[in-house]
Amino acid sequence: MFEIVEKRELAENIFLTRVKAPRIAHSAKPGQFVIVRADKVGERTPLTIADYDEQEGTVTLVTQALGVSTRKIVAKGAGEYLADVAGPLGRPSDFMAEPIEEVRKRKYIFVGGGVGAAPVYPQVKWLAEQGCEVDVIIGAKSKDLLIYAEEMRKVATNLYIATDDGSEGFHGLVTTLLEKLVTEDGKQYDCCVAIGPMIMMKFVTLTAKKFNLPCIVSLNALMVDGTGMCGACRVTIAGKTKFTCVDGPEFNAYDVDFDEAMRRQGMYRTQEQRALAIERERAAGHKCNIGLDK
Repeated sequence: MFEIVEKRELAENIFLTRVKAPRIAHSAKPGQFVIVRADKVGERTPLTIADYDEQEGTVTLVTQALGVSTRKIVAKGAGEYLADVAGPLGRPSDFMAEPIEEVRKRKYIFVGGGVGAAPVYPQVKWLAEQGCEVDVIIGAKSKDLLIYAEEMRKVATNLYIATDDGSEGFHGLVTTLLEKLVTEDGKQYDCCVAIGPMIMMKFVTLTAKKFNLPCIVSLNALMVDGTGMCGACRVTIAGKTKFTCVDGPEFNAYDVDFDEAMRRQGMYRTQEQRALAIERERAAGHKCNIGLDK
């Protein structure tokens, strides 16, 4: 059991949960994730680590409440417990294994879309602590859905905000802003890292390709066990099958078959919608006749 020491809403249906997990906090590195179960019968949900504090022994998670399992996680408040938080899982960001002198020579641009801004944060924070120059773009549909802007301002060299409706910062997509920074503002970068919806990462990759800019993406594939045994998170990388949980979650963006990955993401959408409908019926105290009630 893992105690929740803080829970707060960052934006509509997006919640921060900080849990007591000393062993994970001691071992966690930027780029890694955990698998969470809200209760003993809960589904295993992969969540990227948004921050960790070794001294406090806490790990910060950011969850968007979309389906039954994520709604169960965010329903729990401070003082309550999550049944399982397993990790850290996955490979740390590549720069963690490189000589810091080489990392400091690069200028990074991170692009975080929606909830993807949260896992961008520990990477930017770590690089900033090493004296690296790091620019960040975070995007959302509107100002009300932006998260981690204040936290990012404290660690980024420059923070740029893009909203689809123009309610905050640049009026437009993160890809358009990235192109503007390079073509109009004369920014030069050595590496781009994108984390967010799969479609956003695909188009960030296409934008970076215009400028021969190396690009890394963190894939949020379907996942079950997190150890490479179930095969649910398989993706095609440079024509070969890889598993997001053990080979990733970060990959060279130019090697990713995004179209296949997006098709796989939608495989269980009907079942998810039915499960959510069942849960809503149960919460309302109605007998469920949708066909999955057992």
